[in-house]
Amino acid sequence: MELYWYFAAASFVFGLVLGSFLNVCIYRLPRDLSVSTPARSFCPNCKTQIAAYDNIPVFSWMMLRGRCRHCHQPISARYMVIELFTAGLFLACYMHFGGTTVETVKAAVFCFLILGLIFTDLETRLLPDVMTIPGLMFGLLFAAVIPMHGTLEARYGFPSALASLWHSPRLLSVGDAALAGAIGAAVLFAVAESYYRLRGFEGMGMGDVKLIAMIGAFLGLRLLLFVLFTASLAGAVYGLSVLFNVYRRRRRRYGKLPEARHKAWESASKAMRLVEIPFGVFLGGMALVGLFYGNSLMRWYFGLYF
Repeated sequence: MELYWYFAAASFVFGLVLGSFLNVCIYRLPRDLSVSTPARSFCPNCKTQIAAYDNIPVFSWMMLRGRCRHCHQPISARYMVIELFTAGLFLACYMHFGGTTVETVKAAVFCFLILGLIFTDLETRLLPDVMTIPGLMFGLLFAAVIPMHGTLEARYGFPSALASLWHSPRLLSVGDAALAGAIGAAVLFAVAESYYRLRGFEGMGMGDVKLIAMIGAFLGLRLLLFVLFTASLAGAVYGLSVLFNVYRRRRRRYGKLPEARHKAWESASKAMRLVEIPFGVFLGGMALVGLFYGNSLMRWYFGLYF
């Protein structure tokens, strides 16, 4: 037990360190800056390089009270939050996936990539290819190393003849990951293309398509369906809430005019074209939920009907 908690603490500290590096990626990658040059972090306001003693995860931000030592300008609490989130997710991976296993490493890599993409999309509305495409490759590689219990596995019925022919759980696992990535990408690409043809402007970027392909490669086909459904539901709720808030403000502006409701709705509909909904945030958030609880939630849901 002592060794267990030692490794648990080590995973938390390791998460803090990688969370600090993740902050560098989130700031630099959308701006086409190198994550290795300059090697040391710098203040986003005065660009002064941060000393090593001011670059200790969480602790330095708290000691400096969220301000740069040189220019005294505020530094976003996002830096500390991401470090804590990364550390918490690494600890959760260690405790949920059986300690020091390859499956734990796979889950930690997935959490690292997803967390970085969530905050990058939230801040810049971009999902860098340098994270999604290598992430897709990592997902397929892990599928070859750790066979997933997915849709193409023999014990799920119809593919049993195929499985007996191949005699390779790893081959089926890679097939499941590749199929999930391809289906997820195809679905979102079809949605994005249909939206563009119907509305005349882009409603979803290709970054989301690559992100869902990466998610499918890591989680497999069953959990991909969970992520697509729940992320779409969460995104729709968010979009409707934004539309309602814009409508309410426009309605208040037009006062008691007879045509106030119609004008407010028309104005809100036009304004929504300028609102960029970061769908990658919902995809990433639901992917993290799916990683830890997706199978349990799906068993509970289908148990209500069968």
